[in-house]
Amino acid sequence: METPLTRLVGVRHPLVQTGMGWVAGPRLVSAAAEAGALGILASATMSVERLRAAVREVKSRTDAPFGVNLRADAGDARERVGVIVEEGVRVASFALAPSRELIAELKDAGVVVVTSVGARRHAEKVAAWGADAVIVQGGEGGGHTGEVATTVLLPQVADAVDIPVVAAGGFHDGRGLVAALAFGAAGVAMGTRFLLTAESTVPDAVKARYLAASVKDVTVTTRVDGLPHRMLRTEFVAALEKSGRAASLIRAVRHAAAFREASGMSWSRMVRDGLAMRHGRELTWSQVLLAANTPMMLRSAMVDGRPDLGVMASGQVAGVIDDVPSCAELVGRVMREAYEVLGRLRAGAEDRPRTDASDRP
Repeated sequence: METPLTRLVGVRHPLVQTGMGWVAGPRLVSAAAEAGALGILASATMSVERLRAAVREVKSRTDAPFGVNLRADAGDARERVGVIVEEGVRVASFALAPSRELIAELKDAGVVVVTSVGARRHAEKVAAWGADAVIVQGGEGGGHTGEVATTVLLPQVADAVDIPVVAAGGFHDGRGLVAALAFGAAGVAMGTRFLLTAESTVPDAVKARYLAASVKDVTVTTRVDGLPHRMLRTEFVAALEKSGRAASLIRAVRHAAAFREASGMSWSRMVRDGLAMRHGRELTWSQVLLAANTPMMLRSAMVDGRPDLGVMASGQVAGVIDDVPSCAELVGRVMREAYEVLGRLRAGAEDRPRTDASDRP
């Protein structure tokens, strides 16, 4: 299925596996890429040295195009961009808008720049700055999220920009892909659906928690890092909701120290990143400190297999997913479903009786 997205990045199918921290590692990314989707390696939880090693591992597993997700406001963003350029990565994906200069630097090196957005005005801005495509995430998506549903946000963005638009938030099957294409998208991005695949390194016990969840078991909380965050509703999340401000800040300091050790960041780097985050998102200092909760709480569940000590970011689609296929099986299924839906729509249109203009009221 050829779309502006497949032509832009060179993949076989208009599907994107999103860059989920602690989840989108070399094994999942290479499997998604081999299946014909665009796999995105999550780098925010990696040191620069680990990022280079991870990129090389993906390249050793597949010759297919893939991308790397970056934090534009990170203090070492340019170092990470250097790794992408030097290692010949096809796509640079950003959760926050990179600067006009950084976009130009990447494009001059032949790298495709894709930026995630949650509002029409953000899409218009990065398109004017030269971004090659945007991923539009509606409120149904996992992790940090907004309030506008994908079905409302997507057509707004598709009408506003003339670059490929990828729909995210609420997608898991071929019907969703066809719906997104009808809204004007060039493809769909899926996080939770790829998290629940055989190649995802998330522990089986944690995957079982996702599979057991209903749609109502997915909630939005601000108690992890001060920003709206969509995740599974668990006993631990309920305890976070009830905890006081002092306890939250103490926990944040402890997690900041743990993340510093895991990521190799210095305290000065973490402070600089905090300043950038505060300025870019207009956060209070309490919220900046609480942001240290996110990576380590996610790691507790996604790496250590301890949902009782961590959080599980999740899109609302977790409530309708009931299996753990391989990436190849998932991509094949989504595309077969999409073609079947398109076939039924065409057949329905052809069977509909034609009317002359004079017959219309």
